Amino acid sequence: MKTLKVFLGWLIAGLLLIQFIQIKVPEPPKAKPGDEIKAPKEIMALLKRSCYDCHSNHTDWPWYSHISPVSLEVKSHVKEGRAWLNFSIWNQYSEEKKQKLYKDIAKSIDWQMPPEDYLWMHDEAKLTPQERQMIKKWALSHVKEDEE
Repeated sequence: MKTLKVFLGWLIAGLLLIQFIQIKVPEPPKAKPGDEIKAPKEIMALLKRSCYDCHSNHTDWPWYSHISPVSLEVKSHVKEGRAWLNFSIWNQYSEEKKQKLYKDIAKSIDWQMPPEDYLWMHDEAKLTPQERQMIKKWALSHVKEDEE
């Protein structure tokens, strides 16, 4: 019993100390209203529901995103997501970058986006196969033939 108390004491102390370790998520890049991606209404609704938390300046930070060690993972996802693609600054990207991103969206929507660990806490972000196909079709419709 004493060993259990010592273990629990160290566990609690570790959880308290880890609160001081934080990942700094840089301020989102400045965006003007015209910088945000433009898409048909149904596509925008899907992107906002399933992608915008990590891939835009409009992150909804849930309560657990401020408690380590979970916060380390959440903030890391957002930091990496915005670095790869930020829908809020879409029109700041070069045409070459947009073409690459359209292709990447079409590929990743089939198998890795949104990530499974995100979906554990965000059931509303799940995409049906039909919704995935809609996003893929929309993205591919913007890929220029000579770019493929």
